[in-house]
Amino acid sequence: MIADGLHDVPPGKVAMVVTHLHMQAKPPLRPVDLPAGLTFEQIRPDLARYRALFDRVGRDWLWFGRRMMPDAELQAILEDPKVTFHTLQKAGEDAAILELDFRQEGACELAYFGLAPSLIGSGAGRYLMNQAIALAWRAPITRLHVHTCTLDSPQALGFYIRSGFAPYRQQIEIEDDPRLSGILPAEAAGHVPIFRPG
Repeated sequence: MIADGLHDVPPGKVAMVVTHLHMQAKPPLRPVDLPAGLTFEQIRPDLARYRALFDRVGRDWLWFGRRMMPDAELQAILEDPKVTFHTLQKAGEDAAILELDFRQEGACELAYFGLAPSLIGSGAGRYLMNQAIALAWRAPITRLHVHTCTLDSPQALGFYIRSGFAPYRQQIEIEDDPRLSGILPAEAAGHVPIFRPG
């Protein structure tokens, strides 16, 4: 148990509050059209395509988990038939990530969900979430779950709640700052300060 009060985060680390959310029944969806110039596609990305998309969507929010994952481990996820991948294409480029993980019996994890900067504010996020919810609940599940953190977009938590997810747990996570090891460039996630050791 963490005591009340302030706690120092060691130099070289990043700290975040992680909020876990879930829904236990399919909510009513607010209809929204696919924004002009976009196509919604299911994909089976190869390593290079997935890593490029993960970087395009997640760099501003300090997404680093999959960047650190060895190729063989990530390839196994990409090839798993119980994990599905979708994107929104804009001018022939992947501009969104929707990853649904059905590997846990009776449940679906919204493992990754996000938009490239070019789509933020376009209405594409609502369209993509409607697709995520509809696709997840086509399967025989009793729970759809997701998590977000304070390094992510400030709009993410409210968006998930408005989409029908309910928060049920919070955790504090501390990790090595991936910008100090070169996993991400120093300019990534400019809203998160870097505290260098020494």
